[in-house]
Amino acid sequence: MRCGLPLPGDISLKMQLYGGIEKTEIICYDQWVPGTENFCRAYYRLCEGFCMKIVVLAGGISTERDVSLSSGMGAYRALKSLGHQVILLDVFLGMPGEIPADIFALEKDWAAEIGAVGVEHPDLSQVIAMRPDYKKCFFGPNVITLCQEADVVFMALHGAEGENGKIQAYFDLMGIHYTGTDYVSCALAMDKSIAKDLFREHGIPTPAGISLKKGEEDPMTVPFPLVVKCCSGGSSVGTYIVTDPSEYEAAKAGAFSFDDEIIIEQYIKGREFSVGVVDGKALPVIEIAPITGFYDYKNKYQPGSTVETCPADLSAEKTEEMQACAEKVFRVLHLKNYARMDFMMGEDGSIYCLEANTLPGMTPTSLLPQEAAVLGKDYAALCQWIIDLSLRKQE
Repeated sequence: MRCGLPLPGDISLKMQLYGGIEKTEIICYDQWVPGTENFCRAYYRLCEGFCMKIVVLAGGISTERDVSLSSGMGAYRALKSLGHQVILLDVFLGMPGEIPADIFALEKDWAAEIGAVGVEHPDLSQVIAMRPDYKKCFFGPNVITLCQEADVVFMALHGAEGENGKIQAYFDLMGIHYTGTDYVSCALAMDKSIAKDLFREHGIPTPAGISLKKGEEDPMTVPFPLVVKCCSGGSSVGTYIVTDPSEYEAAKAGAFSFDDEIIIEQYIKGREFSVGVVDGKALPVIEIAPITGFYDYKNKYQPGSTVETCPADLSAEKTEEMQACAEKVFRVLHLKNYARMDFMMGEDGSIYCLEANTLPGMTPTSLLPQEAAVLGKDYAALCQWIIDLSLRKQE
């Protein structure tokens, strides 16, 4: 079956799906049954004789634009392979002109012009120049109209407006169904200063440090070596490991070039890990070991730059500790559906949560798909799982 999985239930029927997909048995539900495989409104649509209309929303004007487009391309191709009617749309550039009446059914490769993620983050001035009036409305032409026509919007956005809750809040007001968590939890997680305050309040271990806004006096309370990073950034853009005081001012200036508020925190020497959480339950732990340097933008997205091991080579006790911590972060930040938490483990075995990612990457080198694969879910099944779960929460 190419669109969802057959499930035990009340109604069973045979039908011919569009596009020449072979007849298959589909099960329809009117409620969630705990313990079964994932299902959602997609199954109702299947029983009517067609799959879902999906907008994969990507792009934008954050420093993670190229990463978002790569995630979007992967999700677009995967959902198409399941038989859904899918279009890939740039949230910022949109689709100028008149929308074809049958746009979701067009035989078009919407990802044909998207390339691999570069070594450096993109020059956004060229993108912004394509829409000189963008300050009047962030959304590109026809974006909202197309999202309203879709059964669900698959959120492949990263950074800035994509993960700070603004788009999610707008979609809630417009009645648009979308994947991922809601606007409140997005805002809490995206602001690392707020998130770390909540971590400390709830006993979640996190590196000691401070937040600093532009123009504020630096109290210089964090000892070297330390980490300087953007308060609301992603993909390690504007992140610096500072081992010597002579590098400190340049690191702060670099981080401030991307954000008006920065985080200065203790450097944890040790091993790096990540833990995805889906529907409140932790996935297998993955270890991240860059061949050179730290897990920066280049090492995240250039194939062969990092050794990733899943499940991580940890004791059962340490694995359970890290997974339990990830699940607690999920609860404390009021996250919904799915997210990914990043960790360091010090040389003494202590674990520290660095941050939560509300829309984890879905690129060819991303971590969440590797974690899901250990559970037997390939990339396409993960995308469907995300949609099913998100729609169940929003109905």
